[in-house]
Amino acid sequence: MADIRVLIVDDHPIICKGIHDLLAPAVGITVVGEAHTGAQALQKIEELKPDVVLLDMKLPDMSGVEIIKRAYKLGSNARILGLSGYNDREFISQLLTYGASGYLLKDEMPEEIVEAVRGVAHGEVGWVSRKVAALLSQILLKEQEGGTELTSRELDVLNLVVEGKTNNQIGIALGISVKTVEKHLHAIFRKMGVVSRVEAAIQAVQESLVKRDLNVTGDRFPQD
Repeated sequence: MADIRVLIVDDHPIICKGIHDLLAPAVGITVVGEAHTGAQALQKIEELKPDVVLLDMKLPDMSGVEIIKRAYKLGSNARILGLSGYNDREFISQLLTYGASGYLLKDEMPEEIVEAVRGVAHGEVGWVSRKVAALLSQILLKEQEGGTELTSRELDVLNLVVEGKTNNQIGIALGISVKTVEKHLHAIFRKMGVVSRVEAAIQAVQESLVKRDLNVTGDRFPQD
């Protein structure tokens, strides 16, 4: 199996070097490049076609959210993993809402960053560390209390999640791209106040959002 190709984006070269040195010994991971501005990041995303982009949220020329939007317009299939020194809830919410696969803090334990890179590279969505999970839960709770409702398309996606379909199978069934499926899943998780497919499926059945007999197993809810 080919190594996971990683692009590191941070405006501080010393941070890039530190992350590079952290990832270098990890089996199955190769750092293919570094970028220090948003413009450089977009250029290297297009040229190097990384599998995972470790993205700082605040760069001199543009925000992490803007980079995500532009990267997707370029047709990039890279998984975006936010890595920032900011634990502000708004940063986390924006990054995940606009399509990032996860969010970590720069002071995470090295093994957690390596695990996150591997996880998002294999299609896991909503990857957050324990530090971020506490903040994210506050966001989800606040938005859930606001009475947000799932759209008909989100209910279609949720129904297929309950059936144990992968993102690819959901995309085929609904005639949409895997990236669009992921965006719907982010919205579903946010509105339901959950952080995983299993939690979403269980809550969906408990609240009669879908009518299925649910037998939760690890194999039934793949991350891809």
